[in-house]
Amino acid sequence: MRAAFRHPLFRNPAVLAGGGILLLLVLMAILAPLLSHADPLAIAPRFRLKPPSPQFPMGSDKLGRDVLTRSFYGARVSLLVSICVATIAISTGLVIGLVAGYIRRLDGVIMRVMDGLMAIPGILLAIALVSLSGSSLYTVIIAIVVPEIPRVARLVRSVVLSIREEPYVEAAVGLGTSTYRILTQHILPNTIAPLIVQGTYICASAILTEAILSFLGAGLSSEIPTWGNIIADGRDVFQRAPWIILFPGAFLAATILAVNILGDGLRDTLDPRMKKRLGA
Repeated sequence: MRAAFRHPLFRNPAVLAGGGILLLLVLMAILAPLLSHADPLAIAPRFRLKPPSPQFPMGSDKLGRDVLTRSFYGARVSLLVSICVATIAISTGLVIGLVAGYIRRLDGVIMRVMDGLMAIPGILLAIALVSLSGSSLYTVIIAIVVPEIPRVARLVRSVVLSIREEPYVEAAVGLGTSTYRILTQHILPNTIAPLIVQGTYICASAILTEAILSFLGAGLSSEIPTWGNIIADGRDVFQRAPWIILFPGAFLAATILAVNILGDGLRDTLDPRMKKRLGA
């Protein structure tokens, strides 16, 4: 156990800072029922637009709902969406990138399809998919995943193109090793580090995109507590009750900042080329 903590990852300040903040946010989301006993969906008109106080540490919204409680539960939605999006995008993009990078006759067709998807702005594609499929957690996740897959596929393809000419890969081909074994045993391990880094950036992008979709009314139903929905609820009364936007916005900014800092730290530690440029 002590040897594990001597790993360079645990000596990188960015990894420690980003990971620490993110861990607190994850615990906040998991322990939301214990941190606040209020119902995030309960409407109480008599407590409408109450400023921050001991009863409402972050104030209440225009329906009398506790902003702090809704922010806690909003973290659950944002983190769930980000993890699902990153997992699906990396898994799908990994397979596409491996096939496109190693099988030359499929490379052109696959990458032209990926280029076509990348040509469409991600947020517009997500809005279009949600509008066509209806508003639900599943459709929001799929809508955010689709624009991310081409980016992962291009990253994996670039790694495969640089590795497939290596002597040990050519030796495996000469020995008659199957394509599946070459991809899984010789090429796949080299994609793990860049994919871990890319996964953190996908998480940050997914959190922000989900908030934008909710803010625009194209995401989850407005009664579901998400940071984007909370901010959208407060835009009409911002001058009277700025806390409805400021506090969920602070949670959103802190989460994205923590994920990006963690991603930068992982990149510096796991990418040998980056370590060389930094003189590590």
